[in-house]
Amino acid sequence: MPTNLPDLSGHVAIVTGANHGIGAATASILTASGADVLITYLRLEDERAEGTPDGYRRARAQGADNVMSHIEMHPGRASAVEANLADGATPGILFDQAEDRFGPVDILINNASGWVPDTFKGIQTDRLERVVQPVSAASMDSVWGVDARGGALMIAEFARRHRERGSNWGRIVGLSSGGPNGFPEEVSYGAAKAALENLTMSAAYELADLGISANIVHPPITDTGWVTPAIAEEVARSEDMFHIATPEEVAQVICWLCSDAAALITGNVLRLR
Repeated sequence: MPTNLPDLSGHVAIVTGANHGIGAATASILTASGADVLITYLRLEDERAEGTPDGYRRARAQGADNVMSHIEMHPGRASAVEANLADGATPGILFDQAEDRFGPVDILINNASGWVPDTFKGIQTDRLERVVQPVSAASMDSVWGVDARGGALMIAEFARRHRERGSNWGRIVGLSSGGPNGFPEEVSYGAAKAALENLTMSAAYELADLGISANIVHPPITDTGWVTPAIAEEVARSEDMFHIATPEEVAQVICWLCSDAAALITGNVLRLR
């Protein structure tokens, strides 16, 4: 854990999708910085992720016990709740729980994903030997319901409560992937992340007068358990991908964006290398 952390004492965060990977690392570093954090997660039995490493599949299927035990000695408090962001009632329930346990929420990290690898091509496995499925209503709904619609509703609930209590400080950080030219073989995921980027940029402009900053972090390839030797070799050959990051490296950037030092940083997509 870094030693030069910002002081986030007195702040309350919701981190979605925080039972593993970048979300878990973010919850850890925020509580180490003194913030109180509501961790949300949804256990996913990953038949859809066939072809990905077993450790990654197990991580997506686990609860929050591991992350909670890791951060229990941090100065910030934490609580965990399982919740499906595809349900439109979930944001209100999550904010109610965070307020009941810790107080008003002023940091929102939109990290959760309903990731499904899907494609327009008539193939069953992608170039990395992962099983993919055809783009369908089910694959679209699985990803868009969480990454785009769920993220939008979390921002809307955050903004409504912030405005009603007359607050003048807030941070929104979303996690993205893919790029403006599409995300082959992860079609719905790339499109949903592009939507989340657009939604977050709208929030940056519309909520600035409330003291809220809103940014997107676009990590490099990050080893949350899904990086196989084939993926590592592709990164090594690539002229565009420089580094396989750890979740903790990405979480440090997210934590900094939540600090007072980043007050002037808003409306940006930070592409990490």
